[in-house]
Amino acid sequence: MKALPLRRVLSCGTFDHFHPGHDAFLSQARRLGEELFVVVSRDENVLRLKGRTPDQVEDVRLAVVADHGCVDDARLGYPGADFLRVVADIRPHVIALGYDQRAPRGLETAFPDCEIVTLAPFEPDRFKSSLLREGGT
Repeated sequence: MKALPLRRVLSCGTFDHFHPGHDAFLSQARRLGEELFVVVSRDENVLRLKGRTPDQVEDVRLAVVADHGCVDDARLGYPGADFLRVVADIRPHVIALGYDQRAPRGLETAFPDCEIVTLAPFEPDRFKSSLLREGGT
């Protein structure tokens, strides 16, 4: 009897100054399947999308995410705006988005069998990287 494939979950983010909100995000994503793949945004992509570079360089952010107990595979995204390429590489069953993330244009059309789930926030008034960067909690 052939074993069923593991349910693969993909999540992505910047993960600047890893905090309890990030931990909750990864833990929730992991509960959606048996394998969790996480794509950490490249510095250049963060600059393009958010208009500023992260405080921590991509290799530091990647190392922290890779060390998280819920994560099976952590990798940097591709340079540029081609998120669909990394989705094609990983072939997830589920894409877990943070409460403040939106699915990239074309995702549902390109991967119609992939479930897209938006996860619940964890104390977003306290644990959001932009707030922490501005001197919050």
